[in-house]
Amino acid sequence: MMKILITGGAGFIGHNLAIRLKNNGFEVSVLDSLERSTGFAFERLKEENIPVVRAGVENTDVVKNALKGVDAVVHAAAYTDVAESMENPVLYLDNNALGTALVAEASLKTGVKLLIYLSSAAVYGDPVRLPIDENHPTNPLSPYGLSKLMGEDVVRFFSRLGLNYIVLRLFNVYGPGQNAAYAGVITRFMERVRKGLPPVVYGDGEQTRDFIHVEDVSQAVELAVSAQCLNQVFNIGAGKPVRIRDLAILVMRLHGVYGEPVYAEKRPGDIKHSYADVSKAMSLLGFKPRIGLDEGLKKLMQEP
Repeated sequence: MMKILITGGAGFIGHNLAIRLKNNGFEVSVLDSLERSTGFAFERLKEENIPVVRAGVENTDVVKNALKGVDAVVHAAAYTDVAESMENPVLYLDNNALGTALVAEASLKTGVKLLIYLSSAAVYGDPVRLPIDENHPTNPLSPYGLSKLMGEDVVRFFSRLGLNYIVLRLFNVYGPGQNAAYAGVITRFMERVRKGLPPVVYGDGEQTRDFIHVEDVSQAVELAVSAQCLNQVFNIGAGKPVRIRDLAILVMRLHGVYGEPVYAEKRPGDIKHSYADVSKAMSLLGFKPRIGLDEGLKKLMQEP
């Protein structure tokens, strides 16, 4: 049985991934400081009997101990709030970039065969062409995007020392268990409409994003764990652009809230348009997004 450690495994993506991998026959453990995890995520891990080591990635002795006998590590631990990163860039560079270096070094020293690094579409910045493929120039607009790009450079460096890696550049991930304080736009919209309030759209609403359900992201990671095409970068998204204004109206309609969204000033660090070319992941990993936006939103509505 393949043994996998997920850093940040009590986070939004991490705990959903941990549960999927365990249910599909992997031996899974989680390392998480629990600083930004939710009770929802922690309870789900507990229900599935997935062991959680409470530690941050800076605790190198604990990390090395957790990595003993592990075949692959999925590095999901990161701060993810673009606005917060604009206010405190050094916090993000320290936690995300240096944190990745600590995990990569510990993985190399303990003989881990593969590091899967969860990166972000934020590394691309404003697109010069659409859809965005993996060879698109990287020019992040936020310290968050920069920190994720630096993490990619870190794992590439450690690959020259013998550590195999796969980088997954995730687009806009949504699904159950997102931390409301650091949530994506869908979770924030849903929080508003559940109170009978219209969503708040930053900017004119014409900006586009590529929304991918966390179950599809987990599918991509599972495929990467057993992939033969090592030391590569893959986009993971739905491959379809969705206007934020249209998303707001769809969320309102599904919840029976009528009228128009509320518009607010554009936020610094936000890009205008973004959607993924996922043909490389489909071809080499066998990845195929399965959950459409309508279905994914309806699934979320059923969550408590």
